[in-house]
Amino acid sequence: MIVERVTGSRVIRTVVRAEVDAVTALHARARATYYPDGVPDDGTDWRAAWLAAIERPDGQVLCVVEGGRIVGLASFRAVRAVPADTVDLRQFHVDPGHWRSGIGTALHAACLEQWRADRRRAAVLSVHAGNRRAQAFYARQGWVPDPERPPREGDHHLMLRLDLHGE
Repeated sequence: MIVERVTGSRVIRTVVRAEVDAVTALHARARATYYPDGVPDDGTDWRAAWLAAIERPDGQVLCVVEGGRIVGLASFRAVRAVPADTVDLRQFHVDPGHWRSGIGTALHAACLEQWRADRRRAAVLSVHAGNRRAQAFYARQGWVPDPERPPREGDHHLMLRLDLHGE
């Protein structure tokens, strides 16, 4: 489990419970960028959801801290289904004011480091179909459409996969 990793002026570390409000606010700012008509209210209590992610024994939430402020987030956990050596990247966000500054790339590298240390062989994620910026980022990192989870008509998300072995 990554406790702290320093990369230049940035610190990548595990989020602590007391930071749940900052995490929830960053998540809201990032999500708002790919919903042109506003973020739909699906009834999710995002503060509670983030708190649960932070406290999960089978998962981890990493953050990038720059200038004393959380500017990037990644939440992941083990996949419950077979194969058990797969990790599910549940959330990955960079504060929109910090896009194109290398934060996402550094955070992704920290995730890869952790997943390989945990002996994961693959990672999966779901990305919003309208979020072209995120799709391009994931493609640059080597993610590809998951052949085991092809899109269905009406899906609002694309399923991607990253092979972690042999790298």
